[in-house]
Amino acid sequence: MFVSVRNRLVATVAGLSTTYWLLWVGTLVNRLGGFLAPFLSLYLTGERKIPIARAAFVVSLFGAGSFVGRIAGGELSDRVGRRPVLLLSFFATPAVVVAVGLVRPLSLLAAGTFLLGFFTDLYRPAVSAAIADIVPADKRIRAFGYLYWAVNLGAAIAPAVGGFMARENYFLLFAGDAVTTLLFGFIILFRFHETQPQSIRAEAAAKRIVAPRHRLTLLARDPALLLFAGLTFLFGLVYAQSGSTLPIAMGIHGVGPAGYGIVISLNGLLIVFLGISASRRAERWPRFPSIAVANVLLGAGFGLTMFAHALPLYALSVVIWTVGEIVNASVAPAVVADLATPDVQGLYQGIYGSAWGLAFFAGPALGGWVLSEFGGPVLWAGCLVIGIGAAGGYLLLGRKMDRPPTN
Repeated sequence: MFVSVRNRLVATVAGLSTTYWLLWVGTLVNRLGGFLAPFLSLYLTGERKIPIARAAFVVSLFGAGSFVGRIAGGELSDRVGRRPVLLLSFFATPAVVVAVGLVRPLSLLAAGTFLLGFFTDLYRPAVSAAIADIVPADKRIRAFGYLYWAVNLGAAIAPAVGGFMARENYFLLFAGDAVTTLLFGFIILFRFHETQPQSIRAEAAAKRIVAPRHRLTLLARDPALLLFAGLTFLFGLVYAQSGSTLPIAMGIHGVGPAGYGIVISLNGLLIVFLGISASRRAERWPRFPSIAVANVLLGAGFGLTMFAHALPLYALSVVIWTVGEIVNASVAPAVVADLATPDVQGLYQGIYGSAWGLAFFAGPALGGWVLSEFGGPVLWAGCLVIGIGAAGGYLLLGRKMDRPPTN
């Protein structure tokens, strides 16, 4: 038995370097303190007494900042390297987090939320590009899946703790988030070394003047990436409801912050228990059919919410869309990494990530408007339709993207 466990552990970590595991540990530490994002809409509507539509708009500004930050982070990580972008993100974000928790005027809160989204997600393309730098193509699904597993190990703990922290004092959420982000920054500062090949960075610096046109031309010649990002936007549009309209809808039915924290922690726990094995198996799955199934599950899970009025059915809906989330999170970033050549790895990950940022900008605002004007059933039925439609789009795109990894 001991030998069997040891062999499984060796198989789990095989092919992944020490540098990868530094990123993995830093991500885990950071997400263990990810208290703020799940409770931002509740903070605005509960603690600050901001109307639902305005609160949803402020939350959507986080997504707008994320959209800009991911594009900037991807471009910068190709031009100056992965490490400087990581350091900028992890040392600027804590200051912005604390500022958002202290400001009172709505205009400053809105501006701070935009900056929070920008700096919080500036690092994401750099991390993904670093993984593509150091992990062979045939192991990338596993590497991205494990990273997402670390994110959700934190997500399994942080919302449950955050729910009780919010009942005591909402500012504790801001302070805890800032401290764990700083810890990731210190890991990068003292232990992480640049992964981008020096030759690639030097070439990018030499082409600094003509690079923007050159890189836009690359995107125009590879419309598959833009189509993939567009479908990712639809996935993210639905997923964004989990942190914006879902807690509001639960509150309408008498399920408060603690109940929402428990339900969202279930999402993280499922990923913790299923994520590792799913990531290993996903290396053998057909990629685009897998992502299509993920979209159907996401839509079906949120669609079920139209019938939920108490905690058990909300929990069941979360279980369904979480399975789709697990599959998508393992497969989709690896597809993007395989499409990119080394000199545009950051840019491609930034474009892919910006689709998520745009979704988190549009999703809360659109969802909040639909919820307030038409009610929950229309919102959740729309999520089901989007999920099924996006699944069909992935299947069609997959037929045109049968190509081997490029690096």
